[in-house]
Amino acid sequence: MLGMNTIAPVNLSQMRSVLESQFRRVRAASVALVAPLSDADATVQSMPDASPAKWHLAHTTWFFEAMVLVPQLAGYRCFDERFNFLFNSYYESVGARHPRPQRGLLTRPSLAEVLAYREHVDAAMAKLLQGDPAQRVLEVVELGCHHEQQHQELLLTDILHLFAQNPLRPAYRDSEPLPVENIDRAKTYKIFGGGLSQIGHKGPGFAFDSEGPRHAVQLEAFRLADRLVTNREWMEFMSDGGYRNPLLWLSDGWAKVTGEGWSAPLYWEARDGEHWSMTLRGAQPVDADAPVTHVSYFEADAFASWAGRRLPTEAEWEVAAQSLPVAGNFADSGRLRPKPAGTAGGELRQMFGDVWEWTRSAFMPYPRFRPMQGALGEYNGKFMSGQFVLRGGSCVTPQDHVRATYRNFFAPHARWQFSGLRLAEDA
Repeated sequence: MLGMNTIAPVNLSQMRSVLESQFRRVRAASVALVAPLSDADATVQSMPDASPAKWHLAHTTWFFEAMVLVPQLAGYRCFDERFNFLFNSYYESVGARHPRPQRGLLTRPSLAEVLAYREHVDAAMAKLLQGDPAQRVLEVVELGCHHEQQHQELLLTDILHLFAQNPLRPAYRDSEPLPVENIDRAKTYKIFGGGLSQIGHKGPGFAFDSEGPRHAVQLEAFRLADRLVTNREWMEFMSDGGYRNPLLWLSDGWAKVTGEGWSAPLYWEARDGEHWSMTLRGAQPVDADAPVTHVSYFEADAFASWAGRRLPTEAEWEVAAQSLPVAGNFADSGRLRPKPAGTAGGELRQMFGDVWEWTRSAFMPYPRFRPMQGALGEYNGKFMSGQFVLRGGSCVTPQDHVRATYRNFFAPHARWQFSGLRLAEDA
């Protein structure tokens, strides 16, 4: 299917058929995610950076209404004209919007009304797709599907943060024993030679605009750890005073440590001398051999300094990943927690799934980058300041949403995302 940065001949009939199926599947998946939630669960906002589940459902619906139906479907009638104000996220060119920190105050519309809004828009989208939409329209629909998958992941991370504020530590999904894994604690470093390499999206297949254009990068030889950093290793960092040693930390990171009292990853707590963590399956003992998660860029960088290594650049990560299959522990597995690395076999493990991997690269435009035209130009380009790139997806990412070229990004202090790290070093 055609990506947002590609220009190539395409079979529009085939593209429309594939998109119809993708649209129905993605929209149904979002509704399934809120099935375990009450109206109250879906309404409350736990912090300004998070959004209520109800808002995620409505905003992704608003995207199709505002970006596809209003401009493209003759005779379309908006479900409620007021929703353009309530559920616009950050599109300045589309109009005024409700302040992000106050999304949790939207007790109305109810969850039932939001679901009715989705049905209204889905019916209109079915009508549009059954017609003969132009290629550009289909590309926006495709973008909308991937946009909704981003919000599916955010919905889960935001619900986890919300439930972690509740002293009852409610579980989003029932607690149950997880399968016993074959644990391999060995860690080796795979060497990659330096030289000129190509990174970025090319050819057919969807990609966000920020993933291109494909371009050359000059790399020095480097080594990359064959697995992710584990909770066991993080406990060693903590025991060695990692959160108390200013020499390990970037200045802004140390300000966060001292100002907010960081002493462990987000959601960790002590119970009878053991480390426990809040998860989507409720409070659970920390799995020592699973990848550490819910750590910020500042923490990841400090750990790497403590270990005598560094974080990889995003170009190094992509060069290492581009020949590997996109396989791993994703949301599709239903586990919703990172899992220990499988048996080492000489190749890189856990490159996809489990946790998003911090890189040391700022989220900046690639050479020759141009934002999309119109309101969609606000999708990624306006955020290319003050963010760091993460790669690989996590245990709450839909598997078909991730590619080796995918560039996720968050502010360096963010911790509520399923973010971890892999070590690198110069060769």
